[in-house]
Amino acid sequence: MTVEPRNDAYVAFDHVQKSYDGVSLVVKDLNLSIAKGEFLTMLGPSGSGKTTCLMMLAGFETATNGEIRLDGRPINQVPPHKRGIGMVFQNYALFPHMTVGENLAFPLEVRGMSKSDREAKVKRALDMVQMYSFINRRPAQLSGGQQQRIALARALVFDPALVLMDEPLGALDKQLREHMQFEIKHLHESLGITVVYVTHDQGEALTMSDRVAVFNDGKIQQLASPADLYERPDNSFVAQFIGENNKLHGTVEEIGGGKCTVRLTTGEVIDATPVNVTGKGAATLVSIRPERVEFKPEMMPPGAHTIDAEVMEFIYMGDLFRTRLKVAGSEEFVIKSRNTSGQQILKPGEKIKIGWAPQDARALDPA
Repeated sequence: MTVEPRNDAYVAFDHVQKSYDGVSLVVKDLNLSIAKGEFLTMLGPSGSGKTTCLMMLAGFETATNGEIRLDGRPINQVPPHKRGIGMVFQNYALFPHMTVGENLAFPLEVRGMSKSDREAKVKRALDMVQMYSFINRRPAQLSGGQQQRIALARALVFDPALVLMDEPLGALDKQLREHMQFEIKHLHESLGITVVYVTHDQGEALTMSDRVAVFNDGKIQQLASPADLYERPDNSFVAQFIGENNKLHGTVEEIGGGKCTVRLTTGEVIDATPVNVTGKGAATLVSIRPERVEFKPEMMPPGAHTIDAEVMEFIYMGDLFRTRLKVAGSEEFVIKSRNTSGQQILKPGEKIKIGWAPQDARALDPA
């Protein structure tokens, strides 16, 4: 997708490219505008270009072509320490020989701040992350979650308007990672800072962001709010990368009026919403979210499309059940249903009917 950067953007990538060898492009003609106070996440698999974009914004990498602007000012030639940007890394990057207080005071000393001002700012930053009582400890005396809080406080201590975060929660266990997601989001909201966050974890991106830029192969595949990304993916890559997704392959038989008819490879005909198909006769991948499919007739939406299915696996997961089915030749079709009273227990080999609303089936490129 191509979006020209806005003139009023706080952060702007204007036709930015990056090559390490002078031949292949890791980042391909990136145009991206980030508003002041926005929480934008760059999401994508390893090698998609997201971290390279963050490093160019930080000043640790140089753009091969194009211009990067911060608050209207070109910064391609500005060294990292003069950009006034806070940075949080996955490995914390704390000085092991310094106490927590000394770690936070260091960027303030570099800026020539007085001792009394440094102490006030260090206390304020540590209070933000509930870590002031640890001011005299060294990093080795802290847990991983505590070290990450200190790294976050250090990025905020000099009141930057822009904070960059590179996989900051990747080293934490699941429960702590989820807790820190909300802490970072609440700090962003209370301070009004601009955050550019890099992750390959789509759950993090959906939970924390105002908008998400999904990267693949050096390009943004879709830039949208978390709800739009999940509910209305633009192409099959985004549909498969964001959340679990059922996919049925077929060919478009009719198209028009915001609807299309698709003949699946096994012969069944279904209706779908055309999103990224070229027209009649085009190959397509039909995308349907697992939670939008029902196997109880009374729960099916009005006008639901129904199709035969065979139960392959029925798994209890606590708050929900995950049913894997054989549908139209695919044995990887999944339904997620809430664990409610009177839940029907299905057995492998059982033949059932399943159904979904036609608008929940999206005809995309064939991937």
